[in-house]
Amino acid sequence: MSTPKVTIPSSLLPADGRFGCGPSKIRPEAVAALAEAAPHLLGTSHRQPAVRSLVGRLRSGVRELFDLPDGWEVVLGNGGSTAFWDAATFGLIEQRSLHLSFGEFSSKFAQASAAAPFLDDPVVISSPTGTHPNLIADPRIDLYALTHNETSTGVAMTPQRPAGSTAAQLVAVDATSAAGGLRWAASEVDVYYFAPQKCLASDGGLFIACCSPAAVTRIERLAASSRWVPASIDLKIALDNSRQDQTNNTPALATVFLTVHQLEWMNANGGLEWAASRCDRSASIIYDWAETVDYATPYVADPAQRSHVVATIDLEDRVEAATVAKVLRANGIVDTESYRKLGRNQLRIALFPAIDPEDVAALCACIDHVVSAIG
Repeated sequence: MSTPKVTIPSSLLPADGRFGCGPSKIRPEAVAALAEAAPHLLGTSHRQPAVRSLVGRLRSGVRELFDLPDGWEVVLGNGGSTAFWDAATFGLIEQRSLHLSFGEFSSKFAQASAAAPFLDDPVVISSPTGTHPNLIADPRIDLYALTHNETSTGVAMTPQRPAGSTAAQLVAVDATSAAGGLRWAASEVDVYYFAPQKCLASDGGLFIACCSPAAVTRIERLAASSRWVPASIDLKIALDNSRQDQTNNTPALATVFLTVHQLEWMNANGGLEWAASRCDRSASIIYDWAETVDYATPYVADPAQRSHVVATIDLEDRVEAATVAKVLRANGIVDTESYRKLGRNQLRIALFPAIDPEDVAALCACIDHVVSAIG
């Protein structure tokens, strides 16, 4: 079916029409800064001072943004969160893990753990999409695997240790779409890992893991055991290289640069509280709008579980979300489509810190215009 020809008045359009949930909008200032730095950075050795200094700024910026306690390490490695799941099966899980599964991405670490022949079958606690399950202590496991924000569904949860857990049980949190946009407490977590292509407004292909002293001890103990680990996903190798402000193999320097630019922008403006408050404003705008119009509803029924970095909005059957997204795209407003595997008549909209809350308000007005125009 052809896309209806609807022209949105320029007075309604957002200043920036990028609302994708990953990769995210990259601020124009960061792109300009990269272009300026390129002649002295891109195409240079990642073992030399210029790049190692940049990696050092990244690690320092992460430490500042999250106010990490003494003894915590910021570990970098190539491959993004998907590679980290594989790395964790070798370097963090001793024998059995427990996973909360409530969407496409929160299920993948559990799948990686289940596929590892040297680990016991993981415990998986699931809940219907649009909700998150509750975490319970289990004496059989040595690592709890949580997801701060489920990117596919727009469900967020607060990372917390389960009541009754022991000091020997680590808590690892996938924060890929949450890191830098949602609040968390280091006292409740041992490993907070993410890739930078969402709240940190960069490209993918890099994992960043904030590791507590207990997690570092686990990494070093498993590395000293007889368990074979591929070097490309060996967390001990990643840890040793990160301590020297480098990665084991060559990183994408543009990704590192853009991540540093976003970190320093957020820290200069007030850190995590400032960035999370900015996301709070965007979330308030879009959820209030969805509850006001007669054709839209927030997908996540429980307001306490609604993400403030990824909003999922169901549309009434009479309004085809795919058509609305196509018209928006034709007008320069991109990546509002729903997550393909969820299969709902839905829009999915990023609310990351780089996205101006005023642009979120403008998007809502544009959706109203499109729905009215297509009848």
